[in-house]
Amino acid sequence: MIFSPGIPAVVPEGRLAAGDQPVLPLAAGLELRPWLPTDADADALLTAGQDPAISHWNLFSVGGRAEARARIERLRARRRTETGAVWAIAPVGGAPVGLAGLNDVDLVAGTAEVVYWVLPEARGSGVAVRAARRLSGWALDDLGLHRLTLCHSTANPASCRVAEKAGFTFEGTQRSALLHADGWHDQHLHARVAGDPV
Repeated sequence: MIFSPGIPAVVPEGRLAAGDQPVLPLAAGLELRPWLPTDADADALLTAGQDPAISHWNLFSVGGRAEARARIERLRARRRTETGAVWAIAPVGGAPVGLAGLNDVDLVAGTAEVVYWVLPEARGSGVAVRAARRLSGWALDDLGLHRLTLCHSTANPASCRVAEKAGFTFEGTQRSALLHADGWHDQHLHARVAGDPV
Protein backbone atom coordinates (compact mmCIF):
# COMPACT_ATOMS: atom_id res chain seq x y z
CA MET A 1 0.00 0.00 0.00
CA ILE A 2 1.47 3.37 -1.02
CA PHE A 3 0.49 6.33 1.10
CA SER A 4 0.82 9.96 0.07
CA PRO A 5 2.99 12.02 2.41
CA GLY A 6 1.03 14.38 4.60
CA ILE A 7 -2.35 12.76 3.89
CA PRO A 8 -3.57 10.62 6.79
CA ALA A 9 -5.21 7.37 5.80
CA VAL A 10 -8.89 6.97 6.61
CA VAL A 11 -8.05 3.37 7.56
CA PRO A 12 -4.56 2.75 9.02
CA GLU A 13 -2.19 0.63 6.95
CA GLY A 14 -2.23 -2.99 8.11
CA ARG A 15 -5.79 -2.97 9.41
CA LEU A 16 -7.29 -5.00 6.54
CA ALA A 17 -4.43 -7.53 6.56
CA ALA A 18 -4.24 -7.88 10.35
CA GLY A 19 -5.23 -11.20 11.86
CA ASP A 20 -7.45 -13.76 10.21
CA GLN A 21 -10.09 -12.77 7.67
CA PRO A 22 -13.32 -12.65 9.67
CA VAL A 23 -16.25 -14.97 9.15
CA LEU A 24 -19.40 -12.86 8.78
CA PRO A 25 -22.66 -14.64 9.64
CA LEU A 26 -25.65 -14.24 7.32
CA ALA A 27 -29.25 -15.33 7.87
CA ALA A 28 -30.65 -18.71 6.80
CA GLY A 29 -27.58 -20.72 7.86
CA LEU A 30 -25.21 -18.90 5.49
CA GLU A 31 -21.97 -17.08 6.15
CA LEU A 32 -19.29 -15.08 4.41
CA ARG A 33 -16.05 -16.95 4.96
CA PRO A 34 -12.58 -16.92 3.41
CA TRP A 35 -12.05 -18.96 0.26
CA LEU A 36 -10.16 -22.15 1.13
CA PRO A 37 -7.68 -24.14 -0.99
CA THR A 38 -9.99 -27.18 -1.01
CA ASP A 39 -11.54 -29.23 -3.80
CA ALA A 40 -15.03 -28.01 -2.84
CA ASP A 41 -14.05 -24.34 -3.12
CA ALA A 42 -12.08 -24.91 -6.33
CA ASP A 43 -15.05 -26.75 -7.82
CA ALA A 44 -17.35 -23.83 -6.93
CA LEU A 45 -15.05 -21.50 -8.88
CA LEU A 46 -15.02 -23.94 -11.80
CA THR A 47 -18.83 -24.02 -11.80
CA ALA A 48 -18.96 -20.22 -11.69
CA GLY A 49 -16.54 -19.97 -14.60
CA GLN A 50 -18.84 -22.20 -16.69
CA ASP A 51 -22.02 -20.29 -15.83
CA PRO A 52 -23.05 -18.07 -18.77
CA ALA A 53 -24.42 -15.26 -16.59
CA ILE A 54 -21.38 -15.07 -14.28
CA SER A 55 -19.01 -15.27 -17.24
CA HIS A 56 -20.91 -12.56 -19.12
CA TRP A 57 -21.35 -10.02 -16.33
CA ASN A 58 -17.93 -10.56 -14.74
CA LEU A 59 -15.63 -11.57 -17.64
CA PHE A 60 -14.86 -14.57 -15.46
CA SER A 61 -13.57 -17.95 -16.56
CA VAL A 62 -11.59 -20.77 -14.94
CA GLY A 63 -9.74 -23.37 -16.99
CA GLY A 64 -9.51 -26.23 -14.49
CA ARG A 65 -9.09 -27.16 -10.85
CA ALA A 66 -5.41 -26.13 -10.77
CA GLU A 67 -6.32 -22.70 -12.12
CA ALA A 68 -9.15 -22.46 -9.58
CA ARG A 69 -6.74 -23.21 -6.73
CA ALA A 70 -4.30 -20.61 -8.03
CA ARG A 71 -7.15 -18.09 -8.21
CA ILE A 72 -8.06 -18.84 -4.58
CA GLU A 73 -4.48 -18.12 -3.55
CA ARG A 74 -4.59 -14.82 -5.45
CA LEU A 75 -7.84 -13.92 -3.68
CA ARG A 76 -6.20 -14.61 -0.33
CA ALA A 77 -3.08 -12.64 -1.31
CA ARG A 78 -5.12 -9.53 -2.15
CA ARG A 79 -6.13 -9.16 1.50
CA ARG A 80 -2.51 -9.49 2.61
CA THR A 81 -1.55 -6.65 0.22
CA GLU A 82 -4.68 -4.68 1.26
CA THR A 83 -5.89 -4.21 -2.32
CA GLY A 84 -9.04 -6.28 -1.86
CA ALA A 85 -10.81 -8.83 0.29
CA VAL A 86 -13.04 -11.59 -1.04
CA TRP A 87 -15.34 -14.02 0.77
CA ALA A 88 -17.16 -17.18 -0.21
CA ILE A 89 -20.91 -17.10 0.37
CA ALA A 90 -21.51 -20.56 1.81
CA PRO A 91 -23.75 -22.60 4.07
CA VAL A 92 -22.05 -23.04 7.44
CA GLY A 93 -19.63 -25.93 6.91
CA GLY A 94 -20.59 -26.24 3.24
CA ALA A 95 -19.38 -25.47 -0.27
CA PRO A 96 -19.65 -21.95 -1.70
CA VAL A 97 -22.79 -20.81 -3.51
CA GLY A 98 -21.38 -17.40 -4.37
CA LEU A 99 -18.75 -14.75 -3.87
CA ALA A 100 -18.81 -11.31 -2.27
CA GLY A 101 -15.88 -8.98 -1.93
CA LEU A 102 -14.22 -5.62 -1.88
CA ASN A 103 -12.26 -4.57 -4.98
CA ASP A 104 -10.04 -1.54 -5.51
CA VAL A 105 -9.58 -0.97 -1.78
CA ASP A 106 -7.96 2.41 -1.05
CA LEU A 107 -7.28 2.75 2.67
CA VAL A 108 -6.04 6.33 2.29
CA ALA A 109 -9.28 7.48 0.68
CA GLY A 110 -11.40 5.02 2.65
CA THR A 111 -13.06 3.58 -0.46
CA ALA A 112 -13.74 0.25 -2.14
CA GLU A 113 -16.09 -1.36 -4.66
CA VAL A 114 -18.46 -4.14 -3.59
CA VAL A 115 -18.63 -7.06 -6.01
CA TYR A 116 -20.55 -10.34 -5.96
CA TRP A 117 -21.89 -13.24 -7.96
CA VAL A 118 -24.18 -16.13 -7.06
CA LEU A 119 -24.38 -19.62 -8.53
CA PRO A 120 -27.65 -20.56 -10.27
CA GLU A 121 -28.97 -22.74 -7.43
CA ALA A 122 -28.84 -19.82 -4.99
CA ARG A 123 -30.32 -17.12 -7.24
CA GLY A 124 -33.66 -15.60 -6.36
CA SER A 125 -33.26 -16.40 -2.65
CA GLY A 126 -32.04 -12.97 -1.56
CA VAL A 127 -28.55 -14.27 -0.79
CA ALA A 128 -26.84 -11.60 -2.92
CA VAL A 129 -28.70 -8.84 -1.06
CA ARG A 130 -27.85 -10.31 2.35
CA ALA A 131 -24.19 -10.73 1.38
CA ALA A 132 -23.84 -7.20 -0.05
CA ARG A 133 -25.58 -5.66 2.97
CA ARG A 134 -23.51 -7.64 5.52
CA LEU A 135 -20.21 -7.04 3.75
CA SER A 136 -20.83 -3.33 3.30
CA GLY A 137 -21.84 -3.01 6.96
CA TRP A 138 -18.59 -4.68 8.01
CA ALA A 139 -16.51 -2.55 5.62
CA LEU A 140 -18.01 0.73 6.84
CA ASP A 141 -18.57 0.00 10.53
CA ASP A 142 -15.79 -2.43 11.46
CA LEU A 143 -13.01 -1.83 8.94
CA GLY A 144 -13.70 1.91 8.90
CA LEU A 145 -14.04 2.68 5.19
CA HIS A 146 -15.99 5.82 4.30
CA ARG A 147 -17.53 5.13 0.85
CA LEU A 148 -18.43 1.98 -1.07
CA THR A 149 -19.54 1.77 -4.67
CA LEU A 150 -21.47 -0.96 -6.45
CA CYS A 151 -21.50 -0.80 -10.27
CA HIS A 152 -23.28 -2.93 -12.86
CA SER A 153 -24.27 -2.87 -16.50
CA THR A 154 -27.50 -1.02 -17.25
CA ALA A 155 -28.54 -4.22 -19.04
CA ASN A 156 -28.44 -6.14 -15.74
CA PRO A 157 -31.57 -5.09 -13.81
CA ALA A 158 -31.15 -7.90 -11.26
CA SER A 159 -27.97 -6.25 -9.98
CA CYS A 160 -29.78 -2.93 -9.80
CA ARG A 161 -32.35 -4.51 -7.48
CA VAL A 162 -29.60 -6.05 -5.33
CA ALA A 163 -27.86 -2.68 -4.97
CA GLU A 164 -31.05 -0.88 -3.96
CA LYS A 165 -32.16 -3.57 -1.48
CA ALA A 166 -28.66 -3.64 0.05
CA GLY A 167 -28.86 0.10 0.85
CA PHE A 168 -26.84 1.53 -2.05
CA THR A 169 -28.16 4.82 -3.44
CA PHE A 170 -28.32 5.21 -7.22
CA GLU A 171 -26.01 8.07 -8.24
CA GLY A 172 -26.10 7.98 -12.02
CA THR A 173 -25.10 6.33 -15.26
CA GLN A 174 -21.53 6.18 -16.50
CA ARG A 175 -21.36 5.94 -20.28
CA SER A 176 -19.40 3.10 -21.90
CA ALA A 177 -17.64 2.35 -18.62
CA LEU A 178 -17.81 -1.43 -18.30
CA LEU A 179 -16.35 -3.98 -20.70
CA HIS A 180 -18.21 -7.26 -21.16
CA ALA A 181 -17.74 -10.07 -23.67
CA ASP A 182 -20.15 -8.35 -26.07
CA GLY A 183 -18.49 -4.93 -25.83
CA TRP A 184 -18.69 -1.77 -23.77
CA HIS A 185 -21.74 -1.19 -21.57
CA ASP A 186 -23.07 1.86 -19.81
CA GLN A 187 -23.07 1.19 -16.08
CA HIS A 188 -25.12 2.29 -13.12
CA LEU A 189 -23.20 3.69 -10.18
CA HIS A 190 -24.61 3.06 -6.70
CA ALA A 191 -22.92 4.07 -3.46
CA ARG A 192 -23.22 3.71 0.27
CA VAL A 193 -21.35 5.96 2.69
CA ALA A 194 -20.70 5.71 6.40
CA GLY A 195 -23.78 6.79 8.31
CA ASP A 196 -26.27 5.96 5.56
CA PRO A 197 -29.40 4.26 6.86
CA VAL A 198 -29.80 0.67 5.70
